[in-house]
Amino acid sequence: METPTSKKAGGEGGSEREGSECSTAGSGSGSSNGVNNNNNNRDNNDEKNKMNEDNIGNRRSHRRCNSNVGEEGGLFEYFGWVYHLGVNSIGQDYCHLRFLFIRGKYVEMYKRDPHENPGIIPIRKGVIGPTLMVEELGRRKVNHGDLYVIRFCSRLDESKKGEIACATVGEARKWMEAFDHAKQQAEYELLRSGSARYKLNFEADIDLEGHRPRVRRYANGLRKLIRIGQGPEPLLRQSSSLSASVSLDGYFEADSTDAIEGHEWKCVRSINGVRIFEDVAASKSGRGALVKAVGVVDASADTVFEVILNLDRHQRYEWDMLTGDLELIDSYDGHYDVVYGTFDPKYLTRWQSNRDFVFSRQWFRGQEGAYTILQFPAVHKKRPPKSGYRRTKINPSTWEIRRLHPPLGTDAAKCLVTQMLEIHSAGWCRWKKNSCSKFEKTIPYALLCQVSGLKEYIGANPALKSESTTMVVHSKYFDIPGANSDYEDAEVPDEFYDAIAGDSSSSEEDDDDDDNDNDYETSEGCEVKKETKVKLKNVSWAISSSALKRASAPDANKELDGGVSPINLDPSEFNGSLHNGKDETDSNCWTSPNGKGFMIRGKTYLKDRAKVKGGDPLLKLIAVDWLKVDKAIDRVALHRRCLVQSEAGKKLPFILVINLQVPAKPNYSLVLYYASERPVNDNSLLGKFVDGTDMYRDLRFKLIPSIVEGYWMVKRAVGTKACLLGKAVACKYFRQDNFLEIDVDIGSSSVARSVIGLVLGYVTSLVVDLAILIEAKEEEELPEYLLGTVRLNKLRLDSAVKLEV
Repeated sequence: METPTSKKAGGEGGSEREGSECSTAGSGSGSSNGVNNNNNNRDNNDEKNKMNEDNIGNRRSHRRCNSNVGEEGGLFEYFGWVYHLGVNSIGQDYCHLRFLFIRGKYVEMYKRDPHENPGIIPIRKGVIGPTLMVEELGRRKVNHGDLYVIRFCSRLDESKKGEIACATVGEARKWMEAFDHAKQQAEYELLRSGSARYKLNFEADIDLEGHRPRVRRYANGLRKLIRIGQGPEPLLRQSSSLSASVSLDGYFEADSTDAIEGHEWKCVRSINGVRIFEDVAASKSGRGALVKAVGVVDASADTVFEVILNLDRHQRYEWDMLTGDLELIDSYDGHYDVVYGTFDPKYLTRWQSNRDFVFSRQWFRGQEGAYTILQFPAVHKKRPPKSGYRRTKINPSTWEIRRLHPPLGTDAAKCLVTQMLEIHSAGWCRWKKNSCSKFEKTIPYALLCQVSGLKEYIGANPALKSESTTMVVHSKYFDIPGANSDYEDAEVPDEFYDAIAGDSSSSEEDDDDDDNDNDYETSEGCEVKKETKVKLKNVSWAISSSALKRASAPDANKELDGGVSPINLDPSEFNGSLHNGKDETDSNCWTSPNGKGFMIRGKTYLKDRAKVKGGDPLLKLIAVDWLKVDKAIDRVALHRRCLVQSEAGKKLPFILVINLQVPAKPNYSLVLYYASERPVNDNSLLGKFVDGTDMYRDLRFKLIPSIVEGYWMVKRAVGTKACLLGKAVACKYFRQDNFLEIDVDIGSSSVARSVIGLVLGYVTSLVVDLAILIEAKEEEELPEYLLGTVRLNKLRLDSAVKLEV
């Protein structure tokens, strides 16, 4: 799926960030594309009738369905077919096809489409609450078929959980976005209601007339019914296979980076519209040859991702001229597998010998919707060297798939596909010095040509380019309390994870054989593409060039109390278990770099998406603890040995404690202490964050990573995109006295666990920069500024200090 989002462990409608995107229509109405003639006729009549209604603006529009909805927001309603996964009363796993309906913050599950069967009663229903969390579990094999699984659980009790699954990664992404909007609706209603029964961790003195979260704009306007997926017909075909035994012109990229990287790419060849680049900076430094192939593919990022991951030989024969015979050996946690492959490179080498290979694949989707696939050579006991074959160690490589925003008025999906490859520098230099024909007979060349083959294969198959779309099928004005009047005065329904996982009055019915369900068909939806702003290439280049020369520095007088004299912050007066580095050659240490290596939102970001270099951070890093613990520890600031509890720490005006909990054996905690020279201004953005609610903090706390020095595969895995930590992983906040502690549970997300596992394997050779900031969403909050930075220089795991609890 493409969300916003690697993501965090568990949870339904979990605290997704404001600003996630989904496809919907504005104040218009239309009809769905049916899967049969009857549905087509009915939908066409519906469209004609709606076009005659004068009180509704029956003009189809394309616009963004996020916190920038504009003057008129609305209560969004999503529906579509999913698989409900669970365990029945006798302990057997089941996978049922179900119709899921999200109405505001309420969720209902049906055995049939309620649009086709008026009056049908939901078999399960629940409510999305502020403690709900969502995690994308990746692919899972269910009865010989692959599904994309989403798990829901409570932030407070992870034993309360449930799972749904989708046939495609694109549908899973859209459901994640749907729960994001439902969560925002629930947050708004909690803010608006004065009932302590619903307050939970909200403060009693929230000022809605002051800073207004954008989610308030969802309160009034149009109801929007949005269909996700293509209806049950293709799902039922897959459902039956689950039980079987076998089975760029005019486009611009989204912001691709938030940290300045050291690569210097030079185009050395172009093949069928695909450019091949060499990293000149890597070659000059003697680090070997790093090359990549880049091409624009006329399909969505979801589609391209699934094509690349598909191991079916008949499909791969159509675009992959080298590794068409692939077989899955093992699969782990939905985001990692091991693959065995063979090829006959008689056209690529003079030896004309049969070759086989084993490699591992690890994939994840970032919050901005880009997919990354890492491929490493591997060894597996199930596939020892084969007789008659020569075992080949494949080149480490990555796939990166980023969507391209179409210009205004078009809706064709396009994405930028990049394959990056590490090859021996000696062979690469020989090819450049000699004739081009020699390189065209090498395996690296054949691998780089995969992008070209993928581009042509998708171009020759229109069915792959036509994506399931969503469209408004009903629209009317309404009042939110009235819309949910069936629930307001009644007993509060179960939380959603209870509704789909626990027993209910209809649990026996839900555990029955689903043969009867397979008779139902529903209309195929279509997705109204969001409106995007056209970014003119020449203008944006000029703006970006000038922006790089500017830097965004915090206004200390605005964020901190200007009426108090500043104190002198000297890091040498504070002690942490990790020492402060003396210079760039020092190792197993920390330093605090300036913010010029990070790109953050500029003053005009809401208008032109322009970013500027970060300036010096507002808070000063005074100490770092590198700790070893038996299990993850929260509220480390209360520990007697913590800096916050020292006499010097108690005298500081304010301390921000970031506790990064690293899952491993044993577990580690990297604790960063940032201090201010003056007290925090209560009315500033930092003040609202420090004393705000957990949900507000989840939507604002942002981290930008950057691998300054290290293995290139680790750099691609970590990336350089800003991440809303409250959306990606579970964060806990503890406010007391003169400090705020943020406990970041990296192990709460399967994707984050995989990435951190890779990082720990190379940590002794890595130089890592991190920047933390509060995301600016309103014009008066711009430009952004950095709260703090840290550089971790080649940490040693054995240097972590044991923390006795």
